[in-house]
Amino acid sequence: MCNSRALVALALLLHSVVALVSAQGSSKWKTLSGDPPKVVARGGFSGLFPGYSSAAFSLALVTSLQDAVLWCDVQLTKDGAGICFPDLLLNNNSNIDMVLPKRDKSYLVNGVSTKGWFTVDFTWDDLASVYVTQGIYSRTNRFDGNQYPILLIEDVAMQFKPPGLWLNIQHDIFFSQHNLSMRNYVLSVSKQVVINYISSPEVAFLNSIKARVSPSATKLVFRFLGQDEMEPSTNQTYGSLLKNLTFIKTFASGILIPKTYIWPFTKDNYLEPHTPVVTDAHKEGLTVFASDFVSDYPLAYNYSYDPVSEYLQFIDNGDFSVDGVLSDFPITPSEAINCFAHLGSNASGQAKPLVISKYGASGDFPSCTDLAYEKAIADGVDVLDCPVQISQDGIPFCASSINLIDITKVAQSPFNRLTTVVPEIKAGSGIYTFSLAWKDIEGLTPTISNPWSKYTLFRNPMSKTGGKYLTLSDFLALAKRSSSLSGVLIDIEYAAYLAEKQKLSITDAVMNTLSKAGFDNQTALDVKIQSANSSVLMKFKEKTSYELVYKIEEEIGDAPSSTIEDIKKFADSVVIKKASIFPEVEAFTTGVTDVVSKLQAAKLPVYVELFSNEFVSQAWDFFSDPTVEINSFVSGANIDGVITDFPKTAARYKKNRCLGKKEIPNYMSPIQPASLIQVVTSAYLPPAEAPNPTLRESDVIEPPLPSVNAQAPAPTGGSSVGASPKPSGQPRIAACFFLSYLAMAIAALFVF
Repeated sequence: MCNSRALVALALLLHSVVALVSAQGSSKWKTLSGDPPKVVARGGFSGLFPGYSSAAFSLALVTSLQDAVLWCDVQLTKDGAGICFPDLLLNNNSNIDMVLPKRDKSYLVNGVSTKGWFTVDFTWDDLASVYVTQGIYSRTNRFDGNQYPILLIEDVAMQFKPPGLWLNIQHDIFFSQHNLSMRNYVLSVSKQVVINYISSPEVAFLNSIKARVSPSATKLVFRFLGQDEMEPSTNQTYGSLLKNLTFIKTFASGILIPKTYIWPFTKDNYLEPHTPVVTDAHKEGLTVFASDFVSDYPLAYNYSYDPVSEYLQFIDNGDFSVDGVLSDFPITPSEAINCFAHLGSNASGQAKPLVISKYGASGDFPSCTDLAYEKAIADGVDVLDCPVQISQDGIPFCASSINLIDITKVAQSPFNRLTTVVPEIKAGSGIYTFSLAWKDIEGLTPTISNPWSKYTLFRNPMSKTGGKYLTLSDFLALAKRSSSLSGVLIDIEYAAYLAEKQKLSITDAVMNTLSKAGFDNQTALDVKIQSANSSVLMKFKEKTSYELVYKIEEEIGDAPSSTIEDIKKFADSVVIKKASIFPEVEAFTTGVTDVVSKLQAAKLPVYVELFSNEFVSQAWDFFSDPTVEINSFVSGANIDGVITDFPKTAARYKKNRCLGKKEIPNYMSPIQPASLIQVVTSAYLPPAEAPNPTLRESDVIEPPLPSVNAQAPAPTGGSSVGASPKPSGQPRIAACFFLSYLAMAIAALFVF
């Protein structure tokens, strides 16, 4: 039934994975036992492959801790077979509506009329031609063509031999109403295979089996549903039962609770103080497992879209640790537990990669504001960046865009009358920095960037207009006060236009400010001058000794040695985009280029952008985990620097204890590019894309900057609209564009 090519590819990939290392010692853990928390994989790696499929279970085992537990929701068929499937209804996670059409029915489930294809209406033989599919529609469906069969509980235990197996019994009463005994099934199957955990939200079910299972071999766990929902056998709400943990202890050794029982959210999606539930349960001798962990759904804003940060909040907060987590993405809690927990503030880091901010910590605060810069420094950034703009009166300052409409509320201010069209910068109108004096600009209200708002992913709305802009002089003073920074990066664009049309020399303004701040002769901080304009870098090369960084704006597929030699004439290092290393097609990596190795062979360090935390910014190959992505570029592609708007994630990566191990665990191994797409059947493959273009000599060489003689008046409205050129003034390469619309990753299965 399964696609043979896909199975062969998957088997080969699994065969290539090295053995996992065990979790760290137990001395620091605040779990009930003192051991590291368990990773429980819900339906296997259901965040990527169709949940409860053979691929999902295989992937979970090779990307997780050595003692990871596989979770099966148990459903019974008409003839009493126990299948591993997420719901009573088959139609949301399988193709049964196509295989067995018009066989849907309606039943009462916990008093609610529900319509669909129910497991109790089909025998095990009926389901022979039914295969599992991705039931969460925001996740990729491109693996549905592999026709992974529905699995029996016995199949999961015997085929995958997991270190732990967890059976969840969600609807015992419903099955009893259909003359099926879940109790008899569970007791029968436990004689055939080892069942490590059995959970249920029904008190009566757990009471009915507690005397028939060995507490040393099988742990019974009471599952809490929503606090206002009714537990059917006691007629109490789960919120009420939570207040009587002594009663729970009479029939269970642990509890499974939604993560919000521990760390509640406000209505605005910010964390409230934690509840005492974990501590209270531990006092009663109950283990605590937390559920509902996914990496592809908006987290509390406190986590800055970083799923590792969320797990650390539950296992390494100084007060308590849960005893396990139930996750659709088991690679992430595995790395959190074994690589990042208990690091401490003084943990040492690797020399690589250099962590370079993108507009400060602009994932948390408005770009280039004092708050964004202070947060970046506190988060451990190595190099603080300032994209320099210039005001009408010649004051250089830090701002992420020359168009103030993009970054402030200027359009809602009295300055909205200064709207103008500048074809040399962009098509359409804008209000530009060179149209206002600095005293007017510093009074504007900044706005936070929301690059993924089309997916309803917004950044820190509580501080969306916080902070103030800094002059370049103030930025340099802030950097010099920091003892942790290794350098600053000054980015300069539109220099030719500003000199020719506005009679403003942004290059001279930057050099003068750096000189006045003492950066000509100080050695504490490195200065990097970045530009997409070779003409800008040539001017700095003539007059300074700063590191010159050439930014290649297009996604490229190759860089011939002749082009690299031209770059070396004006640059000391290079910035390239992620897709210039791992090209993508519809969020699947398709291979790896040799651009990095070629540049480094010419002694040009390579810095790469942009690394963001939002899962939609990453290819599916990276498991919706920004740490997996960073690791694949650093350990796999050997890049020298990470440019990021969330510097905390990259700075923490450098302290990663797993990279110091003699044997690197799979969850900290880089992906093998294009391995994931090999598992997609031909009918489900995304359409092919043209390869990224080659960087040519003509793309990098520019004429010198025009001289500046006199101040020109600010532009006025009425200019004609033209095509938008790139900031360097070079012809734009016709690169293909991929929309990385939903990153669900699968990295450590496929290793270099």
